[in-house]
Parts: sequence; structure tokens; C-alpha cells
Amino acid sequence: MDIQSKIILIFGPTASGKSKFAIQLAKRINGEIINADSMQVYKELKILTDRPKNKDLKIVKHHLYGFLNVKKNFSTGQWLKIVQKKIKELKKKNKIPIIVGGTGLYFKSITSGLVKIPKIPVNFRNKIRKIQSNLGQEQFYKKLVKIDPNVKNKINPTDVQRSIRAYEVKKFTKKTLTQWFKKTTIPFDDQELVKILIDTKREDLVKKIEKRVNKMIKDGAIKEVKKFLKLRVNKDKSSSKVIGINEISSYLLNKQDLISTKEQIFIKTRQYSKRQSTWARGQMKDWQKVPSQDLTSYIKKFQKYHT
Repeated sequence: MDIQSKIILIFGPTASGKSKFAIQLAKRINGEIINADSMQVYKELKILTDRPKNKDLKIVKHHLYGFLNVKKNFSTGQWLKIVQKKIKELKKKNKIPIIVGGTGLYFKSITSGLVKIPKIPVNFRNKIRKIQSNLGQEQFYKKLVKIDPNVKNKINPTDVQRSIRAYEVKKFTKKTLTQWFKKTTIPFDDQELVKILIDTKREDLVKKIEKRVNKMIKDGAIKEVKKFLKLRVNKDKSSSKVIGINEISSYLLNKQDLISTKEQIFIKTRQYSKRQSTWARGQMKDWQKVPSQDLTSYIKKFQKYHT
């Protein structure tokens, strides 16, 4: 398959250098970049989410960055729908789509499709949670296995959240999760996809995260949070979960000093990057691992590898 017909996927934990890598690759192969980071979609949160800089936007065209108001939620399904359309547009222009980010579910929707389970009412979901709470996880899991025996091979007996989800889906839709998965349509042929996983040594990543946190504060993250707080965004909105908002809010209320604030942001970012790496190990076993120190040499040989 010709390189021109490919869709490039680049996943890496926060601060792994994936954005810079994507820009260098796009320049070499006539590509354009599509955002796959669920927090970089918000226009009012440029610094905290480390969105591409203006100078980067001038080098290569970027899509789906900073287009959504922080008061709106944005689902994986909405993202996939827009991305499918964007990929078609780029291919018509003979541009190679390069999808880059750190949101695992976005990439999962590209490689495996989305399960279109009907929305389950909140009161019904709460009812199931109450059943689980009253029974305890051990008895609840046994009850789940009776209505869906397949979960024995799919869900760990101690996994509370997935057990509840499987139970509520079966009870509400009369179909098991396995049955819903079988109906899922995969949006792209696997042969079209070049799947790249940036592999960074943990100690290097920690140093980069610390450097990034200091730079964010220096670049105006405190001012950005002040503006965000004035918008009075509901706590249930996805944008409220951006790392740094709660920590800087406490600083602005004089509950802690700046050193403690930076330390908390650093710890939370480090924990998030670890979750991203854990996701990659479990969900991206067939992706090509590229060590972060080899990214430049990899770009030079990219077309040789993938044509």
C-alpha cells in the first residue's frame, strides 16, 4: 500500500515529544496534523493543556485544536465523527492525516470502532450502583455471571466499575456487552493505519514533566485559570478536570503557596502519564514502539519502513 493512502497514528504519554515529532514527520511526508487529545480541544485552556504554539501552526496545518468552549462536553463519538470527515477532506487534497495525542479512547475508536450502546438513564444506573453497594462486589459479581456468563473471561471479579457497567447494559438493553461489541463497525482497514507508540524512559519523562510544569507557570497558567474561574464552568464538565485548575484555584484562594501548587501539578501530571503508559501496554500491543531518542532517525527512514 502506498504511503499516500496511509493514516498515521502517533500516541505517547504527556511530555514525550509527540507533538514535535508529528510536525517534523508532517513536513517530510506532506501531512497535516489532527488532534487526539481530549483536553486540547478547549479554546480557553491553551497553556494548561500545552496546545501547539503559534509558530508550530505556521509550519504545519493543525486541526481540532482549541475549537470548543469549556462549558461544553465532548465525547469520543463526536470526536470520531469529525475526524472521519477530516480524514476524507485531507485525502482529497492529497495530504496524509497524522493523528497525534495521548487520549487512548480516541485511538481505540479509530482502530476498533465505537460500541453504540443506547444511553442508560441516570436513575437506572444509580439503582444498579445501589445493588452493588448493598451486595458487595463478590456477591454482585456472582449475580452478574448468572445473567452474562461471558464476563468470566472478560472482567476481573474485583473490577467494580466494569462489573456495574456490564450489569446495567444487560439489564437495560437485554443484550450483553459482548453482543454489543459484535455489532461494532470498524471505521478503517488496519492496513491503512501506521500505528506509532513513542516509548520514553520513565526517568526522562519525569524530568520533562517537571520542566513543563515550570514553563506553564512562567507562560501564564495562573492568569489562564483566573479567566477560567470567571466563566463559572460547572464541575461536571470535562474541562474542569484539566490538571492544574484545582491546584491553581487553591493557590488563588491563598490555601497554599506556589511551590506546593507546582509540586501538586507535577505529581498529578506524572500520575496521568503513568496511566497513559499503562493503557498503551494493555491496548497497543501491536503498535510499533519508537524510542524517543530515535525519533529523528526514524523520520528519515519513515518512507522506507512504510512503503
